[in-house]
Parts: sequence; structure tokens; C-alpha cells
Amino acid sequence: MSVYVGIDVHRKRSQIAVIDQDGEVQVNRNVPNGVETVLGVIGDLPIGTPVAFEAAYGWGWPVELLDDYGYESHLVHPLRCKAIASARLKNDKVDAATLGQLLRADLLPEAWIAPLDVRQQRGLLRHRFQLVRLRTLLRNRIHAVLADFGHARAGGFSTGPGRAWLAELPLPDASRRVVDDLLALMDGMQPAIDALDKELAAHARGDPRVAALMELPGVGTLTALAIVTEVGDITRFPSARRLASWAGLTPTVHSSDRTVHQGHISKQGDAWLRWIMCEAAQTAKRHPLFASGYQDMARRRGKKIATTAVARKLLTRAYHVLRAAHDEQAPSRRRPQDRKRQGRPHAPGALAKSHETAPPRSMT
Repeated sequence: MSVYVGIDVHRKRSQIAVIDQDGEVQVNRNVPNGVETVLGVIGDLPIGTPVAFEAAYGWGWPVELLDDYGYESHLVHPLRCKAIASARLKNDKVDAATLGQLLRADLLPEAWIAPLDVRQQRGLLRHRFQLVRLRTLLRNRIHAVLADFGHARAGGFSTGPGRAWLAELPLPDASRRVVDDLLALMDGMQPAIDALDKELAAHARGDPRVAALMELPGVGTLTALAIVTEVGDITRFPSARRLASWAGLTPTVHSSDRTVHQGHISKQGDAWLRWIMCEAAQTAKRHPLFASGYQDMARRRGKKIATTAVARKLLTRAYHVLRAAHDEQAPSRRRPQDRKRQGRPHAPGALAKSHETAPPRSMT
């Protein structure tokens, strides 16, 4: 008899519900997080039993546990799951049972589970970006302290002359203490950032997709590596529009009958990919490929919306670059009989269909 498992994962404890093929709840138990406690509930279930859980805080450990013991992991999109299974009564027991029921009915809005090596590389990149953000926060704090006394320097104070200028400023003892502490923190972070840059650059040199993406305007080594890592398997996106939607760079739409209203971008999806594309757009908007369109939209809608539009266009180009790189490697993975079929004539209508689904030549 088939069974289905839904797990409502929390930081310290998780609710586990086991549903049979008739929809009856066999077990619905709350246990502390851990290998022994979870296996104490589902350890006797057959190998390959499907298990569903939401992509919430700390979802990585259930994936590793279930994969190690032969269960079938299903990662659930939290927002879409709530839209499907909204109820007046909501608690952990109901949520776990609902996940199991949706899995049994094949109505689960699933999210992609990135392989462990991809998740690890994402962790390194995001750690590096967070360190740089923290360094920028500290630098802005120093600017704020100096602004209270009317001091400003156009060139900043990261270089030797800037530090010498900063050391000679007449500041009160408390403000000098704040500035010195912030500078010490910034200097302490720099070795860690430099080490991460070397390690990530080594990863980038071995990936042909990174080299191909770096041909795009505004895309450097770390930006290209971030795109590759955040996107993962490009074949899970049938079109560039789907990728842009997944990154939250497409507008929200409210339509009824013949009335259609488009709002701001959804900002739902991979926030890191959306951020890195907007950062790259700050440089790409000055490139001849995007400059005229950016300037025209900036006059009509403002610079912020125009920059976001450039970010989406840049992501569209990145999609086709990644897709082309995947297709170049695909022939070596095809079976011999598949290669022979390439020389056969197209079936009636196949050629026309291929033109309909091919990406447009103009991607601006």
C-alpha cells in the first residue's frame, strides 16, 4: 500500500504526518529535529516513499537525511502551497497533513532542489556578498560620523592618502574611538574577502559558462559565477520569460475581462539573482546595446524603472548564452541512435514548429 509523508519543518521541532493511499492519516506526530527522531516515525516506511516539506528556514538537513536513507524528497513552494491549501484552521498538524494530501493528489507546487555542490557554491558567493555589504555599512557609518562635523572627502579614505587625511582630522575623543573601531573592523574583514575572491576565481576559470557570460556588458567574473550558480540547471526554464519571472523581474498583472493592469515587478523568486542582475545593469545601461533604450525609458518612467528593464534584458541574454552553452555540450551526452536521427528529414510541420519555438534573433 502506498503512503505519503508531509513534514512541517521548524527550527527545533517538526511535525510529521503519514497519509495512506486512501487519504487517511496514519501518523501525525511532533518530534525534535534529528536523524533518530525522524527515522523513529518514518524509518519503517518503504524505500522510495515520497516526502514533502516546505522550502522554509533550515530545509537543507531534511534533504540530506531523506536522500541518505532512500526516500524521495519533494520541496514545496511555500507561497503557492498556501494559495492552494488556505484554511481557517491552521496549525502544525494541519499543515503537515495538508502537505501529505497534496502529495497524494499530485497537486504539490514543487521547487527545484539544487545539488549539494551547487548549494555549497551558492553559500560561498552569498557569504562574500554579505561581507562586502557589511564592509559598505561600516564605511557609510564612518561617513555619517564625519558628516556631523562637516568633513567630507570625494576620494574616500580606503587608500593610503585617505587614511592619512582621516588620521589628521580634529575629532572629539568619542568620535575618534568610533572611527578607529570601524576602520579596524573593515581591515579585519579584508583578508577573508580576498581569500574568497581567489577561491571563487579558481571555480570560475574551470567553467566555460562563466567565460561565455563575461562577454555580456556589465558582467564580470563574480557576476557570471553568481548567475551560473543561482540559475543552476538552465533546462528547467523553457524560456527566458520563465527565468525572468523566477528572478522576480517581471511585472505583476491584474486582469479581468478586457481590462489589464500591469504593476511593478513581483520581487518573488530568487532575490540574489535579481540583485546581481540589477547591479550588473548599473554598468550595462551605458553600453551601446542598452543605452538608447535606457535613456528613452528613463525619460518616460524614471531611472529606477529603466535600470530594472535593463536588468531583465540582460538576464534574457544570459539565458540564451547559458542555453547555447548547454546545447554545445549536449551532443557528447546523446546516445548513438539519437545522433543518427539528426540526419533524417523533418516530419511534416516539424520545421515550422521549430521556427515558432526558437529564440528571437534580437534580444535587446
